[in-house]
Amino acid sequence: MLLQPRDAAHPDPTVNGHGDALERAMGTGDPQRVGSFRFYIDGQRWEWSENVERLHGYEPGAVTPTTELILSHKHPDDRQDVANVLDRVIEGEPFSSRHRIIDTAGRTHWVIVVGDRMLDEAGNVIGTSGFYVDFTETMQSDISAAVSKVSETRAEIEQAKGLLMAVYGISADRAFDILVWRSQETNIKVRDVARRFITAMTGTLPGGARAQVDHALLNIT
Repeated sequence: MLLQPRDAAHPDPTVNGHGDALERAMGTGDPQRVGSFRFYIDGQRWEWSENVERLHGYEPGAVTPTTELILSHKHPDDRQDVANVLDRVIEGEPFSSRHRIIDTAGRTHWVIVVGDRMLDEAGNVIGTSGFYVDFTETMQSDISAAVSKVSETRAEIEQAKGLLMAVYGISADRAFDILVWRSQETNIKVRDVARRFITAMTGTLPGGARAQVDHALLNIT
């Protein structure tokens, strides 16, 4: 990890003010969720708002960001792509990127970083300014929802397989083959075939069959 002591000779008091305004505008309520940055072509100088410093795991004022430091925090699988983006940043070009960073405690954060050209009064490009958004919680929530959906789908398929196994006396694999076959025949997804099959079968067993199930269940030893 490359750490650079903050150079007091190059502070820009507007960067934190700009970041605070951005963070208030976003209305996240989380002090580490949104933050701003600036990059100056002259001197290849970066500035982070306090929230971006905290996002990377640093106390405000602890380090001066450099290109090397920024890259060192990128997830190994994303580092080359981000390096390519930084090449454009150094030229003062606008960009956007979604990638992962790893903070000083080893925690992984999913971030969106957006930047646009920064101009002087004469209209000359002097660098890039933009913001970070940490959407890790959203990613985790989406993943949890996806896992929950998969579990729900699997449960329905297992129920349908169980019905087929009980009625036809076949194995779980053959029961699944039947569901797949009906899926292909009807052009309906397997999970939907399973759901519709369960719905169609619910409450349809004759009384004698239910009594037999009751007897078998209560006499398991």
